[in-house]
Amino acid sequence: MGSILLEGGAEFQSGMAEPDRQAIALTSGMDISVCIIPAAAAPDNNHERAGNTGVRWFQSLGVKNVRSLPVIDIASANDRYLAEILTHADMIYLLGGFPGYLENTLRDSRCWSAMIEACHRGAILGGSSAGAMVMCEWYFNPENRKIQHGLGLLPDMLVIPHHETMNKSWVEMIQAQLPEVMIAGIDEQTGMLRKQESGQWHVYGKGAVTVYRDQKTQKYSAGVPGFNMG
Repeated sequence: MGSILLEGGAEFQSGMAEPDRQAIALTSGMDISVCIIPAAAAPDNNHERAGNTGVRWFQSLGVKNVRSLPVIDIASANDRYLAEILTHADMIYLLGGFPGYLENTLRDSRCWSAMIEACHRGAILGGSSAGAMVMCEWYFNPENRKIQHGLGLLPDMLVIPHHETMNKSWVEMIQAQLPEVMIAGIDEQTGMLRKQESGQWHVYGKGAVTVYRDQKTQKYSAGVPGFNMG
């Protein structure tokens, strides 16, 4: 399994340079292929603008081969050509937006299977806000105020993005329904990166990651030693 990058939102801003650079550094260099998935931004027709912003961002970090793939609905998520591109990507990045829409779009799709295949090959799979949420076994959908099954890449885990600004209130409700789940509250402009070789998580960016598990709370900021979520 390749490395995993989870970010708390406000992607493609100056505070996110360090998490993204750390992820890129785990690959073969600036000649890598980066694919951006803008599906979560499609419900409000923001996918094209958001995808292009992501392309410019990674280019500003020195990546030469980066593109936003038009994976925006169930039909395109099952496109064989797009899935083939994802199979060979070195880094795949899921944008923020609407988590319920993103999960429904990718579930059981060719493109999601291609992302998993790439990740098993060693590619980095990253996501911000909704993109990070749906990679877990569970996520809280703010649209219907329900806890739903995610795509399951990270078992027994749930991500709360924008943790420092508005979503701390989710914790008590989630713990009441899923007392055994590990909750990672990720601040905006902050990323947690699981490095393939160690399996540990490392925090980068301007904020912190707050981990809730076993009725205990631990806070991790940039510069602290790696930690395990299991």
